[in-house]
Amino acid sequence: MGNRNRYIKWSIALVFLLALGTAGYMTIEHWGFSDSLYMTVITIATVGFGEVHPLSSAGRIFTIILILFGVGTAFYILTSIVQATLEAEFGSFRRSRMEARIKKLENHFILCGYGRVGEAIAATLKQQKSDFVVIDHSLNSHNRAIQDGCLSIMDDATNHDVLKRAGVEKANGLITAFGDDAYNTYAVLTAREINPRLTIIGRANNNDAVRRLKQAGATHIILPEVIGGQQMARLALRPATVQFIETILSSKQGEYLVEEVYINESSTLIGKSIKDIEEKFSGVRFLAIRKKDGDIIINPGLGTAVEAGGSLTAFGDMEQLQAVEGCCSFSRDSRGPIVPDL
Repeated sequence: MGNRNRYIKWSIALVFLLALGTAGYMTIEHWGFSDSLYMTVITIATVGFGEVHPLSSAGRIFTIILILFGVGTAFYILTSIVQATLEAEFGSFRRSRMEARIKKLENHFILCGYGRVGEAIAATLKQQKSDFVVIDHSLNSHNRAIQDGCLSIMDDATNHDVLKRAGVEKANGLITAFGDDAYNTYAVLTAREINPRLTIIGRANNNDAVRRLKQAGATHIILPEVIGGQQMARLALRPATVQFIETILSSKQGEYLVEEVYINESSTLIGKSIKDIEEKFSGVRFLAIRKKDGDIIINPGLGTAVEAGGSLTAFGDMEQLQAVEGCCSFSRDSRGPIVPDL
């Protein structure tokens, strides 16, 4: 419930309390409206003024009841109004600070939806120290995201202006994780319209949704239930292999990583063979090459040459991979990283 509705509710409750007290004195003591209202206010406010007129026994009993129930009610209403006002002021300040932080982001991710799937995605992004913004129209989801330390916008992820507020034009990628396929499709469609080069990962719940997300412009499409079933089967068939891959993908700084490194036009590695590059960066191994036309060569030969516009899938520790990225004139503005389909 918004503050405006709460203010209205509390104001009605306070007016009702004053009207009840005023009507009681007018009925029991036969006083005029002005005296009855004044007596009600000083009784509820507990200011300690004297009685307007001498009270009858019935009037004293009514005053006791009014003190017991009215004072506490009035105190609760006034305290709630003050608390809501302070929360509104603090919330406005917090939103302003958050909006300022979001405006400064570049090469970040936009996570649309903060349900169970969205929370898991956010945890992985935080583990990899990636900047991201959550968009969710649900107040509960928005509050959970804030409590988890995420930058969050409570609004409609299918709205152009909302996506622009989240920095979609400067973002590295967008992930839609809503449970509603239609909502995911519209979010993908809107994001693709604003940023044609954006990497978009869409969540789907069935094959029809996969087709619609592809048509809307999603780069990668994930069916969580299918992926979960495949992962369970892989663990049953090849547990050691799966655990090794999971360790590589979830490792932290100082451990080994698999990273896709993009080759820009200014890279010093253009024309170099895999053998030359591995000799230059001792300890790094290249698992695949993506050609400019999109073709992927798995386990490339040592004589395979690197070309501009493609990418290298490299295996090594964080420091080694950063050295390779430096020679590639690494820039996430051109293309976003591939997000593993897990």
